[in-house]
Amino acid sequence: MSVTLYQVSVPVFIRGFDNLSAILEKGRRFATESGLDEKDLLEARLFPDMGNLIAQIQRASDTAKFAAVRVGQVESVSMEDDETSLDDLQARIAKTVAFLKSVPETSMDGRDDAMVELKTRDSVRHFTARDYVLGFAVPNFYFHATTAYALLRHKGVPIGKLDFLGRP
Repeated sequence: MSVTLYQVSVPVFIRGFDNLSAILEKGRRFATESGLDEKDLLEARLFPDMGNLIAQIQRASDTAKFAAVRVGQVESVSMEDDETSLDDLQARIAKTVAFLKSVPETSMDGRDDAMVELKTRDSVRHFTARDYVLGFAVPNFYFHATTAYALLRHKGVPIGKLDFLGRP
């Protein structure tokens, strides 16, 4: 039995968002119990030129959403990048998960060798759908999810590896 692009992306992203949502809630509880201002979590950065916690969740969301759009050729949903609170981040995650759950599993069937174009501010890159999912989208999602975890941990939120990985 072969593994499909859908199976290695959409369910992986959904599980990752479930875990991100849970660690954000632990961050909220930690802030409340310790008297830490929520803004201190939201604005946390590992280095001044890196995105803050808000940006990490936004980029994880965009990565997952655009993988489904680019490979599955499904209609995108608009997200404004206007989150300013933990509630907003939870809503962003919920909207992204709802979108991912609406993506038909068959939308990516037979698309392994389809060309995907990725435009950034500085460049245009071309991938096969397989290389895009496995070599860009999934690693990029985990980069931002891991950074969000690290920002919360850096601020003292009592989370560990099993919080990030989730429980089967």
